[in-house]
Amino acid sequence: RTGCAVLIRTGWDARWGTPDYLAANPNLTGEAAEVLVAAGAALVGIDSWNVDDVADLARPVHSRLLAHGIPIIENLRGLERLPRRGFRFHAAPLPIPSGSSIPVRAYAVVIER
Repeated sequence: RTGCAVLIRTGWDARWGTPDYLAANPNLTGEAAEVLVAAGAALVGIDSWNVDDVADLARPVHSRLLAHGIPIIENLRGLERLPRRGFRFHAAPLPIPSGSSIPVRAYAVVIER
């Protein structure tokens, strides 16, 4: 739905704290970014350390999403505990002025139905 956060669960966060975490990670393509833009995503989050293929210095996913005002949150953990739908995602940034990459306190509130 338009205006929703899209959180991408790859399972990569299981490698958190190991040397494998920074290995070639799952990522999105420029085409996937276009789909997210067209769908009206309000935010994109992923449980790996980069939404882009780090070998591609053009960073097409970052470029496309940020050009459309869509924030990106990387390094999420515990997405497997969330239901597919029915929660509100929050990302509270640290108050760092003029930052280009700012840590957030990410959390979700499951909505009782």
